[in-house]
Amino acid sequence: MSAAPSELRYRREERLLVVAWPDGTRHELPAEYLRVESPSAEVQGHGPGQKVILAGRRHVGVMRMEPVGHYAVRIVFDDMHDTGIYPWDYLRRLGDEQAARWAEYEQALAARGLSREPPVRAPARRPG
Repeated sequence: MSAAPSELRYRREERLLVVAWPDGTRHELPAEYLRVESPSAEVQGHGPGQKVILAGRRHVGVMRMEPVGHYAVRIVFDDMHDTGIYPWDYLRRLGDEQAARWAEYEQALAARGLSREPPVRAPARRPG
């Protein structure tokens, strides 16, 4: 199990979670990346090969973070996803594997014809 981060700070304007580790490693994790890699069953599924590829999350942000004991942080996103509990070792792995995981995510979106952009809604029609 990884040690707790020495710093955990969300930069709202940039939508980046800054995570510094006791060994000097530092990660800047976009909210979108954290959301699409959420450890929740909604994203990861309940078994191998069940991961859901989330599209349309480019502009997602973090509303708040809540400590979970001494081992994790719960991240509440502004798309109302609130079931992701990020243990320190998973958060560390997300940082260490960011480039590879992001490339896999973009490839999975492309293979399914999906986009990082949220769907565009047609304007409401006025009666009459």
